[in-house]
Amino acid sequence: MNIQAVDIQELDFTYTNPYHKCFSGLNLQINKGDRFGLFGPNGAGKTTLMSCMTGLLSFNSGSIHLLGIDLKKNPKEVKKLIGFVPQDLAFYQELSPKENFEYFGALSGMDKQSIKTRSLELLDILGLTEMKDKAVHTFSGGMKRKVNLAIGVMHNPSLLFLDEPTVGVDIQTRHIIINFLKELNAAGTTLVYTSHQLSEAQELCTNIALIYEGKIIEHDTLENLFQKHKEKSLEGLFIKLTGKNYQEVDV
Repeated sequence: MNIQAVDIQELDFTYTNPYHKCFSGLNLQINKGDRFGLFGPNGAGKTTLMSCMTGLLSFNSGSIHLLGIDLKKNPKEVKKLIGFVPQDLAFYQELSPKENFEYFGALSGMDKQSIKTRSLELLDILGLTEMKDKAVHTFSGGMKRKVNLAIGVMHNPSLLFLDEPTVGVDIQTRHIIINFLKELNAAGTTLVYTSHQLSEAQELCTNIALIYEGKIIEHDTLENLFQKHKEKSLEGLFIKLTGKNYQEVDV
């Protein structure tokens, strides 16, 4: 039996204050090995859905299985297998990259030697070696994004969630991050990604889902969707299917 990276069945989620029903009976499957993009206009629910998939929000009913494991029943087991790179910087700014890697590596259950080896590898790949002992609060925005990404992949997750991983970075840093993500995927890590950089998304993603008003309105490979809707860009596809420009804020 082929186990999917993500299997969401009949998902219901409601915000209580103020009351807002976000999803009702939502279904979504993501195959292992995909570079998967999740997109939607303002208020569609993509960030909420990613928060449910990563365990940050508890859903009302339905089920989410990640790599064949029930997220609600076995959250600790799931967390060992997944990584999350949030849009908000999630590390200690007064610490150095090396110190942050040591802390978050230990938090994920890695031993000291594995942390040391993986830290040196990530520092080299992401161009942070010369800054490894300096406080992160002195870094540029792009360098902070690299640290944020490195923390999310310290434990070599099999499934990686990325929420706006390149927001606010320059072209060179974006290129480094996207190439690194492609290399992770080639090595076997499934990517679930969302961004407002649609040209970047088109470069990275092989499969996508579009969410509109709490429902999945399309889910296929980019190539198939372009052919089906006679579009050549993700931006054009998005506008055609939703009637909206892609906006900067979501729930």
